[in-house]
Amino acid sequence: MTRITTASLNATTERNLQVAMNRLATVQNKAGTQKEIGRPSDDPSGTANAMAIRAQQRQNDQLVRNVQDANGWLSTADKALGMTTDLLQQLRDATVKGANSGALDPNAREAIALELEQLHDSLIAVANTEFTGRHIFAGTSDASTAVDAGYNFSGTGNTGIVERRIGANSSIRVDVEGADLFGEGNASVFALVNNIVADLRGGTNIGNRLAEVDKFMQNALGVHSTIGASHAAVLAADETLLGDAVSLESQRSLIEDIDLGSVALQLKTQELGYQAALSAAARTLQPSLMDFLR
Repeated sequence: MTRITTASLNATTERNLQVAMNRLATVQNKAGTQKEIGRPSDDPSGTANAMAIRAQQRQNDQLVRNVQDANGWLSTADKALGMTTDLLQQLRDATVKGANSGALDPNAREAIALELEQLHDSLIAVANTEFTGRHIFAGTSDASTAVDAGYNFSGTGNTGIVERRIGANSSIRVDVEGADLFGEGNASVFALVNNIVADLRGGTNIGNRLAEVDKFMQNALGVHSTIGASHAAVLAADETLLGDAVSLESQRSLIEDIDLGSVALQLKTQELGYQAALSAAARTLQPSLMDFLR
């Protein structure tokens, strides 16, 4: 018959109590922090997976910010192009009206000329449209205005177009080439308006200017459709990124966050186990030792 010494029995009992206490403390820590992983050593594999998912979340968050900025640029461009189309339509209507020279007296012709001058100034204002302090029709140029007094755009020839990355492997242009839309110099719509005004005041029939106006209108519609397609792509990317954010958060939660119901059950189980260990130790060890342990 093997004899168990009092010291050995005490050591075994104390070790069993310590194990039960550690298990209880671990579950209590999970319940308090509501995290499955308190330190990397708790689950090295889970920690590595959680870090990888968090890296993807940071990348996704940056793409969301890029998409929001791109949406702002394209929304501003869409509004500016809508205004441009409206102004060109007004220019066409005024040109048609001014082309009826036989029915217009000098005062009526001057009134149309003044209207055209206002349209000229409005077109210049639209060409200088800004978004967050940047000209949407001047690329990466930092000039004070997009179009200068000679009707040249500061971004012309600038290879630094404005792009935003909206996906892991996709980028989209968010600015508009001002020279492509409005033209430049003597070939610009601004110079065209000036020429129409000069013809009106000089008594020249402006009917032949309609073809030039129509050319700018068609060009504006083409640019507007391109911006619309880009805007649709950005909105689609926004929805995709939102779905990715939900999916990534779900994956992270499965690894890091606790199941409250399961942890509550584990907590109760470990509490009962610890109480049972204390009860067993109380019957095994001397009362004085148990008093000390309590």
